[in-house]
Amino acid sequence: MNCCLPPVHGLAETSTSPATDEIKLASRALGHGLYQTDLSVPGVHCAGCIRTVEGGLLQVAGVEYARVNLSTKRVSVRWRGEQAPPLLDSLENLGFPAHLFETEDDRTDPELERLIRALAVSGFTAMNIMLLSVSVWSGAAAETRLAFHWISAGLAMFCLGYSGRVFFASAWNALRHGRTNMDVPISVGVCLAYCLSLYDTINDGPHAYFDAATSLIFFLLVGRALDHVMREKARSAVRGLTRLLPRGAVVLGDDGGRAFLPVGDIQPGMRILLAAGDRVPVDGTVEKGCSELDCALATGESAPRLVEPGSSLRAGTLNLTGALTVVATARAEQSFLAEMVRLMEAAEGGRARYRRLADRMARLYSPIVHATALFVFIGWMALTGDWHRATSIAIVVLIITCPCALGLAVPIVQVMAARRLFENGIMVKDGSAIERLAEIDTVAFDKTGTLTSGNSRLVDAPSFDRETLAIAASLGSHSKHPRSRALAAFADGQRGAAEITGIREEAGCGIEGRIGGKLYRLGRADWALAGGMASGTVLGCDDHELVTFQFEEQLRGGALVAVQSLLDAGIDLQILSGDVPSAVEDVASSLGLKTYMAELLPGEKVQRLAELAQQGRKVLMVGDGLNDAPSLAAAHVSMAPVTAADIGRNAADLVFLHDDLGAVPLALAVARAANRLVRQNFVLAIVYNAIALPVAITGHVTPLIAALSMSASSLAVILNALRLTAGNGGRRREHSVVAARSETERWAPAR
Repeated sequence: MNCCLPPVHGLAETSTSPATDEIKLASRALGHGLYQTDLSVPGVHCAGCIRTVEGGLLQVAGVEYARVNLSTKRVSVRWRGEQAPPLLDSLENLGFPAHLFETEDDRTDPELERLIRALAVSGFTAMNIMLLSVSVWSGAAAETRLAFHWISAGLAMFCLGYSGRVFFASAWNALRHGRTNMDVPISVGVCLAYCLSLYDTINDGPHAYFDAATSLIFFLLVGRALDHVMREKARSAVRGLTRLLPRGAVVLGDDGGRAFLPVGDIQPGMRILLAAGDRVPVDGTVEKGCSELDCALATGESAPRLVEPGSSLRAGTLNLTGALTVVATARAEQSFLAEMVRLMEAAEGGRARYRRLADRMARLYSPIVHATALFVFIGWMALTGDWHRATSIAIVVLIITCPCALGLAVPIVQVMAARRLFENGIMVKDGSAIERLAEIDTVAFDKTGTLTSGNSRLVDAPSFDRETLAIAASLGSHSKHPRSRALAAFADGQRGAAEITGIREEAGCGIEGRIGGKLYRLGRADWALAGGMASGTVLGCDDHELVTFQFEEQLRGGALVAVQSLLDAGIDLQILSGDVPSAVEDVASSLGLKTYMAELLPGEKVQRLAELAQQGRKVLMVGDGLNDAPSLAAAHVSMAPVTAADIGRNAADLVFLHDDLGAVPLALAVARAANRLVRQNFVLAIVYNAIALPVAITGHVTPLIAALSMSASSLAVILNALRLTAGNGGRRREHSVVAARSETERWAPAR
């Protein structure tokens, strides 16, 4: 059957399927009962397919428009009705199976899946070869020993061919580009150990060391998989930022028609209809309407911002109260959000210098080990002429100096530190963050939502008349404005006013209602009163002022104690905020901080961090908003509360789960303790190699003893790292400030 000429009979009689409910939920309302649905149609290949799909869909009841995009293989359908038409069934009958358009966010990570499969194979083979080796070394008969060796050879071959290619590919890529890395000695040692063991098995030798090769691959793959997960979590910050942007917007045509366009298709000059509750898709200017925007995620402002015709809007901000007509002034890739994506990508790229110390030693380690093994082989060949013995000793040198202990020196301490922090409600997203956190000498705080709880508190509430407060609370309960909600929550038990009628909220001004023929207004003074000049939130009755409510931000729990703990530890503290100067100054004064900056844009925060870095400062950035995401990514290390925006949590290296800001000094104390243990582990690894290498060169060590020694050095590193959790007893602490004090007392200051 020709793909362009499928049967079209029965379209009108297509029955409604359960998929229509899903289509309705996934469709975009364009207003006046019109909806738009985007579907993926992979089977579209030519102009004939386009005519068939578009013509067939237009025969479906309720469909008014259908347009196929051949390059993206998508069809946009506009329809009317209470129930979605059977679009999927209709396309199925046309011979073009379709589905709702899916984003790339649902795709799995193929590299992680590959590492997990390799890890599973190496773990299975290493475990079974170890069991067979126990029997061999326990004195099995010659026939049994030979059989076990051949079984081990087969299992090890499968392990090397499947799991070992992770290291072999990396080693080969380094060698063919004229350089070396840690995977080179690993690959050489594993392959030589297997080949020599296979040679001994073929010649009925008493010993084989397949277990050393497979166990080495298994333990190294554990570290490789964990490292990959940490790096992907760091990259997810940028992807999370792009997800914050709407997929599209309703665009008003010159003829008055409405169409839902993907955000990438919106051009400067297009008019966008923005309903209450929508996020601004691109930077623009208000042409018509009045509303309030929640800019806290973008600028850090604690109070909603009033916008009216002529006001500029930034992509990503949230429209709160009224409908707006916005004229786009920039494309999506040139918008405010896109700029922050670029800032975060640049900051993430600059973070590459913070690698584990073991990786930084790779250039020196690999050539020395290879040269030593080669000289040992040549020396023993010259002394004995026995190539088997010379090769065996060279393999011993490669195995006994394997960088397992060196590679575990950092990650094992990071795991222990992450566990201790988790028990105190702090999540570590990037293992290297613990190393960087121990180096800080400056902490930069965002204000709104970080030093403060993000909620407003009514000032001098007891002085207000109860009846007046009840009226204000009743009005406030009908509004979504943050200050109205705070007022309603405070006076929740005092709503004794008469029933309010005629409630109406005016975007950007306030809310009004009538009680007994009198008009009450709660909101801005110039709106609630006749020419009122009062500041704050005013309750007026028939244009006369009844009371003016003043609000202040609440400090986050434990903020005072946390700030004092950091100051006592010799840490310099600063506030970097996008809020107005008066609000920032009030918070700084409450906390006793002298250094603060207000009305900072995201790029200016990043610039300030760069200036501090040029001064030699190592800065911890603590923030929660969308506007903090680039600075969280650019800082030496970063933290965010769990209440932060998704993008803020994704960009941060550490996330604390409690409201208590004492998590900051607690994390610092644990990081400094972990840093000392890391240095001790490196000393252990270096001392081990300094002792083991000469013994191996003299020929007094077999490959099995070398593998056991390598494991013993790794065990010593692990036991030293366990000191970080010694005495904790697994008991989770309830308050971060208490935990911070305990950690500070337990571990002496690092400076």
